[in-house]
Amino acid sequence: MDANWKRSLILEHYQNPVGRGLIADERYCKLNMNNESCVDEIDLMLLVEDGIIQDIRFDGEACAICTSSTSVMIHTLIGKTITEALEICKHFNHMIEEEEYQSELLGEAIIYDDIYKQPNRKKCALLSWWGIEKLLKEKVGK
Repeated sequence: MDANWKRSLILEHYQNPVGRGLIADERYCKLNMNNESCVDEIDLMLLVEDGIIQDIRFDGEACAICTSSTSVMIHTLIGKTITEALEICKHFNHMIEEEEYQSELLGEAIIYDDIYKQPNRKKCALLSWWGIEKLLKEKVGK
């Protein structure tokens, strides 16, 4: 995969993130996530209707990797069922942790496939994914 393409896509999602900005809507589940080893602190909002992810919103202060990863996650998961989204989250986590994963499930999120080379950035890439996974599991009672 072309490194310049990955860098430009990460930069695009950092500068123009999908889903940025919280809204006042009681239908959304909410969660705050923070990374104690850096500045990343984001609030996540998730809207699921009829088992389908309708919307994900976020806001907060975060580095380029965390912000872009959150944006890519939102772009990847909207329209998916809870089960599909949990499977994608699992494989994203496996990719970041250098475990076996199915790349075809990840879509654009594959751009983080070499973040493991910077171990201090893993949590930046994973923070919002962990948060959404937690919210989704609460939806299905796991």
